[in-house]
Amino acid sequence: MAVDLSFYKSFMSEEIRDEGRAEGIARGILLFLAQAGVDVPDEARERITGCTDLDILSRWLLRAPGAASVEDVFAGE
Repeated sequence: MAVDLSFYKSFMSEEIRDEGRAEGIARGILLFLAQAGVDVPDEARERITGCTDLDILSRWLLRAPGAASVEDVFAGE
């Protein structure tokens, strides 16, 4: 008996996986900032957690460990 795995290759499945990746990266950004003692206002937190663009989130994640402020994370965007 063959199992239909087509859903796991579907566009919808990829979207679900991307959402999970975005949530994980956003969580990582916020953890880096918290560890550094950087204040993250609600508006910035919403911008980070609401972003679904993995490329943008990845850039922010790379900036977060050295950020002195949340503006440093968003620099150049």
